Amino acid sequence: MNIAIFGANGRTGSLLTGRALAAGHTVSALVREPKNFSYAARTRVVEGSVFDPAAIAATLRDTDAVFSALGAHSPVKKEDVLERAMPLITAAMEQYGPSRLIALGSAGALPTSLDKQPAWRRWIVQKIVYNVFLKYPVASQVDQYRVLSHSNLDWTMVMPPMLTDGPARGKLRIDPDALPRNGSRISRSDVADFMMLQLTNPQWIKRGVYITW
Repeated sequence: MNIAIFGANGRTGSLLTGRALAAGHTVSALVREPKNFSYAARTRVVEGSVFDPAAIAATLRDTDAVFSALGAHSPVKKEDVLERAMPLITAAMEQYGPSRLIALGSAGALPTSLDKQPAWRRWIVQKIVYNVFLKYPVASQVDQYRVLSHSNLDWTMVMPPMLTDGPARGKLRIDPDALPRNGSRISRSDVADFMMLQLTNPQWIKRGVYITW
């Protein structure tokens, strides 16, 4: 399979790139600085910005599916990465193809995300974490979900809680409706593994899905 990856040089995106190559797929990666991309020699690199429609179109050429691991670099700055990039990516995919998009999201993307949490935890996460410390990244994820849900693509938005850099455990709790009770973290490795599985899994097409340890 030919796969386009946006955010391939990030912490989760680089895991996706490595897994895609190990599985025998070919990868097209849009990166701003190829010299800093550890998989540059093994991928079809498009140098450019994810805010450039021409660079996006070049990355999508002759691909069968798309991964997006884009997101905020800082939790305290208003960066608008997803607000600016995702409309361009979805528009290009609708125009040129492919139709399958698997995007890294966040557990805070929907107002019902905390419905299965204990009341005290729900209050703390919503009022303090989401509304104060992570208000800009959460707003970006809300917008990403809006853009995807209004698109004509076969999209899946994977919505984990806090990401860690530890090893994969392989034992996930999965829920389409809300973050599983007391779910608070998951490794990027587990998220990358789950996203890879969605290349051939139609179960979560046109919806978000929560995953956590």
